[in-house]
Amino acid sequence: MPTQRYQDELRSERSYVAGLYTRLDAERARVKGQYTAALRGNGGTPMERDVEVRALAREVKRLDVADNGLCFGRLDTLSGEHTYIGRIGLFDEANEYEPLLLDWRAPASRAFYVATAANPENMRRRRQFHTRGRRVVDFTDEVLGRPDGAERGDAALLAAVNAPRGAGMRDIVATIQAEQDQIIRLDHPGVLVIEGGPGTGKTVVALHRVAYLLYTQRERMERQGVLVVGPNPAFLNHIAHVLPSLGETNVVFTTTGDLVPGLHVSAEDTPEAARLKGSLKILDVLAAAVADRQRLPEHPLSIELTDVTVRIDAETVEWAREEARGSGRPHNEARAVFAEIVTYVLTERAIARIGQGWLTRADREAWEQLRADLLAELADNDEFTAALDELWPILTPETLLAQLYTSPERLRAAGADQALLRADGDAWTVSDVPLLDELIDLLGRDKPVDQAAERERKAEAAYAAGVLDLMVGREDMMDDEDHLFAQDLLYGEDLADRFVERDTRELAERAAADRDWSYRHVVVDEAQELSEMDWRVLMRRCPSRSCTVVGDLAQRRSPAGATSWGQMLEPYVPGRWVYRSLSVNYRTPAEIMTVAAALLAEFAPGVQPPESVRACGVQPWSRQVTEGELATAIEEFVREEAGREGTSVVIGPPGVPGAVTASETKGLEFDAVLVVEPERILAEGPRGAAELYVALTRATQRLGVLHLGLLPQALNGLTDIKTPAQAGNRR
Repeated sequence: MPTQRYQDELRSERSYVAGLYTRLDAERARVKGQYTAALRGNGGTPMERDVEVRALAREVKRLDVADNGLCFGRLDTLSGEHTYIGRIGLFDEANEYEPLLLDWRAPASRAFYVATAANPENMRRRRQFHTRGRRVVDFTDEVLGRPDGAERGDAALLAAVNAPRGAGMRDIVATIQAEQDQIIRLDHPGVLVIEGGPGTGKTVVALHRVAYLLYTQRERMERQGVLVVGPNPAFLNHIAHVLPSLGETNVVFTTTGDLVPGLHVSAEDTPEAARLKGSLKILDVLAAAVADRQRLPEHPLSIELTDVTVRIDAETVEWAREEARGSGRPHNEARAVFAEIVTYVLTERAIARIGQGWLTRADREAWEQLRADLLAELADNDEFTAALDELWPILTPETLLAQLYTSPERLRAAGADQALLRADGDAWTVSDVPLLDELIDLLGRDKPVDQAAERERKAEAAYAAGVLDLMVGREDMMDDEDHLFAQDLLYGEDLADRFVERDTRELAERAAADRDWSYRHVVVDEAQELSEMDWRVLMRRCPSRSCTVVGDLAQRRSPAGATSWGQMLEPYVPGRWVYRSLSVNYRTPAEIMTVAAALLAEFAPGVQPPESVRACGVQPWSRQVTEGELATAIEEFVREEAGREGTSVVIGPPGVPGAVTASETKGLEFDAVLVVEPERILAEGPRGAAELYVALTRATQRLGVLHLGLLPQALNGLTDIKTPAQAGNRR
C-alpha cells in the first residue's frame, strides 16, 4: 500500500475506533445510571431488585474490561463491506441496532481467526490493529484468496509470542489461531480433552472456550458458574486475569487440595501412599473403616434406670446394626435407626420386669405411659448415651481418617496397606482430599449440629409467629398500609426469613464456600496428574458432565495420574468424550525445543514434540560448576536477569537455595530459565525425566543449565561454556 494511502487509512481507522470508544463510554454511563437506580431500590420486589442489581453489576464489569484492546481487527468481504472485531459487541441504537463492533465469539467473527489465503472464507482481507491505550498505532493487512495458497501470516502473533512476559497470562483474543479456534468453538455437550505439548496454548484455549460457552449459553452457565482446577496456587494466580479480561467473572479457581472448603493441606505423601490413595480400591478401605466403627460389645453393657437395670447385649446390637446398615442412610444418619432398635429392646425388657405380676398389654394406657417414662429416662441417661457413642459413634471425616492413619490395628481391620500409617493423622495431604470428600457422603452430616440448627430455625419461627399474633391482634389500631402488611405476614417461618440477612456474595464466592455446589462446566488443567479418586470429586461437582480437560500425558509426574484419558473418563462419560490435540508450540523457541525434544525421545519415544513457530537466535547453554561455585553462579544469573525486561526463574531439585521445583512451575512461562542440577532431577524417581522436561520448556527466550556431575546424555545438545561471560555473549 502506498505511504499516503496507508496514512489516510490509518487516520480513518483511528477515527472509527475513537467513535467506538465514544459509544462504549455512552453505554457505560447508561448502565451505571441504571445500576445506581437499582441500588436505591426504586420499584419491584426485593428479589426482583436483587436480580437486577446483580445483572447490572455484571454488565458494568463487562464494559469496564473492554477499554483495553476494544477493537483489534477488521474483516473485508469480497463485496467490500467492513466488519470490525473486538472484545465485546457494540450496536448503533439509532440505526436499527446495526452492529458497530462484533464480539470475537459471535459466529460472524470466526473468519477472522480461520481464514487463510487458501481458504478465505469469502473474505478479501484481514486487517489487524496495533493499539496503545485507546489509540490505533498502526495496522497490518493480509490479502486473502491468493492463488499461491500460502498459509496465514500473522505479525500480531509473532509480536505477542516474542514480547517479554509479565506477571500473568494474557488473553489471546486478538491472535487466536485456526486450530485453536476450532477447539474454542467446538459444540460438544460432554467432556473435551485438549492435549498438547509445552507451549501449545492449551490452557489459554480452554479459558477462551469457557468465555465462548458463557457467551453462547449465558443463562445456563451463569446460574451455576464454572470451576477451574489447576495444579498449584502460583498457576492459578498466573491465569486468574484471563477470564476477567474477557468480561467473565462467575468462575471459581481452585486446586485439587482446596476442593473441600475449610480444609488445610500441610503435608506431602510418599509416592506409594499417593498411589494407594489415588486408586479406586481405597473406596473399599473407607467403607470398611466406617463399618469397623459400628461395633458389637465384647460384654453386655449395663444401663441403670430408676426402677430397673437393663443390658445391651451383642445380639441386640447385631440386630440394630443390620437394620441401620440396611436403611441405606449414611453412617451418622443411620445412628437414629440403630438407636431406635436398641431403645425398643431395652424398653420392652424394662417394662416386662417392672410390670411383672400386675401389668399386661391389655392395659394399653398404663403400658404406653410406662414406655414414655422409660424413653424419657433413657434419653437423659449418660450411660446409655455413652453406650451409643461406643457402639455407633457420630463421626466426622477428619476424625475417622486421622484415627485410621495412626492405628495399625484399624488399618488392618479396614484391609488397608500399612504404607498409609503415619504419626500425625490430621496433617492432610492433597491425596487425602478426595478421601475426605468421599467420607462426607459415607458419613453424612453431623446430626447433632444439624439438629441444633433446626432448633434455632424453629425458635426464630416461633418468635416471628408471636410477632404476627401481636400485630394481627392490634389490627383495629392500624391504618390501611399497616393492615396490608399484617395480611402479608401469613406464616411465622415466612417472617423469620425476612429477619435473615440476604446472601449478597457473588456467585463465585458462594460456590467456592459450598462443598455441595453443582457447576455447569469444569475446566481441569494438568489433568494428567489427577488420580481416579480426584476424578470422583470433580464429577460429583459437575452432574452435567460438561468439562474441558487439559493435559499432556508425557508430562505426568504423579504415580496415581493418568496413563490414558479413556481410563479416567470412560467410567463417567462412556462415549461422551472427544479428543483434540494442539501441535504448534507458541512459547518455546526452536533452539530450546530441540534440546527438550531429545529428552522426550528418551522417556516417551512415541510422543511427537510440538513444532515451534519461531526461533529466537539464542542458543541454550550448559556450564559445569563445583559445589562451592554453585551459589555464586545462581546469583550471577539472577543479577543479570534482574537488569532485563521480563521474568526469570531458577528451577532445581528440592533443597537448592533460591530455586523452585519443576512441579511448582507447571503451566507457567518465563523469559529466562536456569535449570540447576538436572542430573539430580533425573534421579528423583521414575517421573524425574518428565520433571526435567517441564523445567526445560518453561523458557520463552533464554535457557541455561548448571550441573555438578556429568551432564545427562539427553542434554548434549546444549552449548558448553566455561564462564558466565560466555553465557552473556550467547544472548
